[in-house]
Formats: sequence, structure tokens, C-alpha cells
Amino acid sequence: MSWRPFLAISPNNKIPAIVDQDGPGGKPLPVFESGAILLYLGEKTGKLLPEEPRARSQAVQWLMFQMGGIGPMFGQNYHFAKSAPEKVPYAIKRYVDETRRLFGVMDKRLGETPYLAGEYSVADIAAFPWVTGDWHGVERDEFRNLARWHDAIAERRAVQRGMQVPN
Repeated sequence: MSWRPFLAISPNNKIPAIVDQDGPGGKPLPVFESGAILLYLGEKTGKLLPEEPRARSQAVQWLMFQMGGIGPMFGQNYHFAKSAPEKVPYAIKRYVDETRRLFGVMDKRLGETPYLAGEYSVADIAAFPWVTGDWHGVERDEFRNLARWHDAIAERRAVQRGMQVPN
């Protein structure tokens, strides 16, 4: 099997990646990387990405917080705590501690507003899957606002349908 067709969509050979068959000018448009996909779809549909500049800036900032912080750090946490063939205590502690710190940043923000960018947005969609589960080495319930946010998003019907896809 050749991976070339997928590499034409995602040069980094990673998921997620999409092809919008009805892209600009009616031509297919491949988009890779989750943050880029969320921004593209938000802009295209006019949903989950505010148009008002201040609100939009908040959504983009919190999306970048997920892309540059939550994703990489939680990913390393999972790798060293759950997947690595050799347990490296320093690495596990480092990434569990960073997860706790990032949970704290989110908890503080979510004490000020119901969702990361104020209203439900691409930022929440990006962050939610990383916060789900009990593999972090940090109890989500230690962070009252984060737990409330997580539970509110988990109750959304579209989220429930989406979370069934990996199964």
C-alpha cells in the first residue's frame, strides 16, 4: 500500500487531515493539523469562531494554548506514563507536573468565563479530548472549574457522537 495519496494531504503523515471537496473556488482543498482544520472550518462555516475581533482573538489564543501547550505536554505525559517501554521517573514527573500546571491555567480561566474563549468555540473543541480520561496522573476534579467545563462539554450531543468515532 502506498502512503503517497495521504502524504499529499498531510505531509507530516499524521492525522487529522481533511479534504474539503467544496473548497475555495469549488476546488478540493486539503488541510492538515487539527488547529488549522478548526480555523479553516470555523472561517468557512461562520460557526465556533467569532467574527468580532476581541472575541476572535480570545478563541485563537486559547486554540494556540492547546496547540502549543496542552497537546504537546499531555502527549508527552501519556507517552512516558503509559506507552514508553522504559519508565523514566524524571520524565513522568516532569510531564505530570506540567499537566497539573496547564490544568491550573485552564481552571483559572474557566473561573472567569464558562468556556475558554467566553463562548463555546474551536478552542474548547481542541482542548476537550485532551482533558478527557483518567490517564493524566492528575485528578481533574481537583480543578473545580475545569471539571465543570469538561462535564458541560461532555453533555453536548454532538460531542457525545464525536467521542464514539474512535470506538
